[in-house]
Amino acid sequence: MGAKKTGFDEVEALLQDIGTKIEELIEKGKEVGGEAKEEIEKKVKDLKEKRTTLEAEFQKGKEKVEKLYNEKKEEMEPNLSASAEHFKEGFKEILEGLRKLLGK
Repeated sequence: MGAKKTGFDEVEALLQDIGTKIEELIEKGKEVGGEAKEEIEKKVKDLKEKRTTLEAEFQKGKEKVEKLYNEKKEEMEPNLSASAEHFKEGFKEILEGLRKLLGK
């Protein structure tokens, strides 16, 4: 079973795909001439600028989410640890009850 992709992984893959497409456009632009070449070069420049902006915004968002996650994790960790201990104790009690019930 493969690892489940997070939303961040999907966005990063999308940004990489955009970069690949830009490189393909650059290569195609080299093959054409005249006005078409100028227009392709302009489009490529615009796409690169937009990609850079997207990557920067993505990084900011990712940092905010990671910070929030870490804050909440630290806040919840004591409760989760206590809950785990209560669960273990409860499970031990159930097992002990079953042993007594079954006469072992």
